[in-house]
Amino acid sequence: MNDFDQLIDRRNSHSTKWDKYAGRDILPFWIADMDFAAPAFIRDALYARLDHPIIGYTKPPATLTEAFQGWLQHHYQWSIPEEWVVWLPGVVPGMNMAARCLGLEEKVMIPTPVYYPFLEIADNVQRQDVRVPLALDQGRWQMDLEHMQTLVDGVKMVSIANPQNPTGRAYSLAELQALADFIERNDLILVSDEIHCNIVLAEDSQHLPVAQWLPDIAHRTISLFAATKTYNIPGLGCAAAVIPDADLRAQFQAQEAGLVPGIGPLNLVASEAAFNDRSDWLNQLLGQLRANAENLATVAGTRMTKVEATYLAWINIADLGLNDVEAHFESHGLGISDGAQFGHPDYIRFNFACPDAMLNQGLERLARALSN
Repeated sequence: MNDFDQLIDRRNSHSTKWDKYAGRDILPFWIADMDFAAPAFIRDALYARLDHPIIGYTKPPATLTEAFQGWLQHHYQWSIPEEWVVWLPGVVPGMNMAARCLGLEEKVMIPTPVYYPFLEIADNVQRQDVRVPLALDQGRWQMDLEHMQTLVDGVKMVSIANPQNPTGRAYSLAELQALADFIERNDLILVSDEIHCNIVLAEDSQHLPVAQWLPDIAHRTISLFAATKTYNIPGLGCAAAVIPDADLRAQFQAQEAGLVPGIGPLNLVASEAAFNDRSDWLNQLLGQLRANAENLATVAGTRMTKVEATYLAWINIADLGLNDVEAHFESHGLGISDGAQFGHPDYIRFNFACPDAMLNQGLERLARALSN
């Protein structure tokens, strides 16, 4: 059993999340790591590896791929061949490698708001992006395919977050099928960041891997998976790109040369242990996150989009008329993410993956911040 109520002091751990506000009475609800301990079975695997005194260069072992294949089968009843899998030090490098597969004049289309590294891809790879706002329809953020069609000239790739970060959507099969029609009709490649795939909170939602559920365009897909969000091990970067088409896979792998480092041995061990997990740890985590989302909704009310997936809430603050969003919330003791960095300045993103005591204190501060 994991103690999700345990308050863990992260001072002196060089925590990006907590060090940002060191020495100030500000609780951090911004960057997407959780304030829960990584599960014991992952820590035990790391301790066991450290019994060997040499931490050298390491290749991803066959057992890691087998564990990943078993994890896909366990959670999604999806069987894939090992040759589809390309191991990477993280999902974000994979997103940028995918965009480097484009010709210099080809563009990547990005529905927004979205996790901010998507918005940095074009500059990183010296290509152009086309940003298309998601449409808010009856409280649900959806891809606006009609608008996307009007802007598709010169576009060769569409890059999405699925589940969607920061809006918390778990896209339905109908939505993904409509996207597949758009991809096929316009001869495009689809890149899908599926790092939050295990964090589905709404009882009427599920995660649908695009390459599994859209078989007609599977040869056009690059799907990026990792265990790092689910098991709170983001400091041990390790990700899998699933690329069914051999030519696209070779083109993708060619982008690694001289740019993408290998994966450290501790990273490999942690992810293998996570992919082999068949315990009740994830169900316990989801129960805590569902309760946290409900508690947050009692304060944020209709400002907050229903969180179907992820542990990130998207909260409307347009009526507050703020000139400096972060400074306003920091003045109330809250560190949040300004929606402007995701492509929508009328919102904030709030990470609610923390123990009750921290969340409750944060909600008291949030109530004051939203009322002032």
